[in-house]
Amino acid sequence: MILKRLKIETMIGNFTNCYVVSDEEKKEAMVIDPAGDAEKIVETIELLGAKLKYIYLTHCHADHTAGVEELKKATGATVLVHRIEYENLQNPDVNLSKLVGIYDMKVEADSRVDEGDTLHIGDIEFKVIHTPGHTNGGTSLYSGKEKILFSGDTLFKGTYGRCDLPTRK
Repeated sequence: MILKRLKIETMIGNFTNCYVVSDEEKKEAMVIDPAGDAEKIVETIELLGAKLKYIYLTHCHADHTAGVEELKKATGATVLVHRIEYENLQNPDVNLSKLVGIYDMKVEADSRVDEGDTLHIGDIEFKVIHTPGHTNGGTSLYSGKEKILFSGDTLFKGTYGRCDLPTRK
């Protein structure tokens, strides 16, 4: 597995971790939480010589999803999000796009995932774990073989993610 962490500056000046995961042999890739700067993400995928299969959203907040549409347009990848977050993506009060100054943000997911679903990037398997708290449809991705967990904002360094933000309306 090749793992690249990109620190993407968001529209409010902070940074969100965006991850590019690639299977070295099969050259398939997944991007987790493209917060913006799709050009930088595409460049990273091209440097790996990979084809983007999935754009995975751990939750619906704009500081994790602002680059989705541009990245999808550039790559044709399938956008995945938990079933509950699918609806939350469309609600600017819940996805916080209005709060951060994006008034016309439209993020469309192609498919919904549920607790226990598995995703494959080449020979790498990830299990979807529903981890509500930061949002009611938040998820984490876990690969036992690679011993890695992508938790979005469910976990922060030394603590848990905020759980006082609006959730599904």
